[in-house]
Formats: sequence, structure tokens, C-alpha cells
Amino acid sequence: MADISDILASVSHPASPPSITDLHALTRAYTAERCAPDLLPYPSALMIRTLSRIRQQISTVEDLSASADSGTKSGFKLIVLQTELERWKWLVRGLLRARIAKIDRYPLHILQNQEADLSGEESEYLRAHQALLERHYGGSFLGAFPAALRRLDDTAGGISMVDGPDTDGAVFVRVLSDVGRVVQQSGDEGMEMKKGDVWLVRWSSVKELVARGDVELV
Repeated sequence: MADISDILASVSHPASPPSITDLHALTRAYTAERCAPDLLPYPSALMIRTLSRIRQQISTVEDLSASADSGTKSGFKLIVLQTELERWKWLVRGLLRARIAKIDRYPLHILQNQEADLSGEESEYLRAHQALLERHYGGSFLGAFPAALRRLDDTAGGISMVDGPDTDGAVFVRVLSDVGRVVQQSGDEGMEMKKGDVWLVRWSSVKELVARGDVELV
């Protein structure tokens, strides 16, 4: 049964317009990608809506620019629309740059374990990037090594040459719904995560909670 505070909140705060909802979702996606140690799944549906909205906004700005007088009400509207457009574009650029930085840093790890989390364009970029690296390394020094020592993903001796993110790195999270006790490592008593709490925890212990939407990175 719903809590009385939840019922009152739903009555007091009507649903936000889709554009505002998407803006908040894009802001959370940007923050999460910047804070998470590893690559998060590409938000396909959100990005499709966002890019479509940006194209529409650009068209509107161009139409107003062709007819607006800077001293009129339409001129002020144009300034507001341009400012809003730049905010959307800044968030998209920031999100994509954060993702590309991780792709550049952990190309083999992502290719082997997380390619499903990439967009089509990101997957093409990753494969082209890795092919260039392999050709460069081969021509620079790997070609002088024995064939058995030329692999960039070698795991001989139980040691992997593939660099990956630190999944035990610390992150700040805000709890969006009660999730109960979360244990960070074996033997740990854990902590009770309640809605509204902010915790500093290991990424590995909350990664699934972030994916479910029970907590968010801050």
C-alpha cells in the first residue's frame, strides 16, 4: 500500500512535461557516466528523443533568427531558446566525451565484455581505434617479438594484459528507494540503505542497484 506522503506528493506535484523529464534524465545520465568507473549502457531511447528535440530546436531558432528583431519580444524568445539549446548540447557532448574517454582507456576490456553497452557509432569507433593501435604497436615494436608474445590480450601465467576499470572504486550514491541492507564485502555487516540517504560505497556493491534505478550516482 502506498505511503500517505507518496500519495500527497503525487497530488501536490503534477507530472512534468516530457521535455523536462528528458532533461532531468539526460542530466542524470551525464552525471552517472562521469562518476561510474566503468562504461554504462548507452541510453538509446533517451538519446533518440534528445537528438530529435535538438534538431527541432535548431530549426525553430533558425526560423526565428530570420524574422526576429533583437528589440522585440520575439528577440527575447530567441535568446531563451538559444540558451536552452546550448544546455541540451552541452549535456550531450559531456555524456559522449565521458563515454569516449572510457572507450579510449579500456578498448580491449570493452570489446571483450561490454560491446553490447555501446551504440552503433561507438562500436565502429572502438573497432577502428583498436585496429589502429594494433597496427601502430605492430610496426613500432611488437613485430620484433616472437609470435607468441605479440598478443595484446594475452593471459599467460594467469596475468591478463587487458586493462580494465577499478570496479571496487568508491562512488557517492543517493538512495531513491528503500533497498535494505547492502554488503560491500564478505564478512561485512553492510549498511541499511533508505530513501534519501547519501552513501560513499564501492561501485561493485551498487552497480546493479544503479541499473535498476534504486540509487543514482552523484
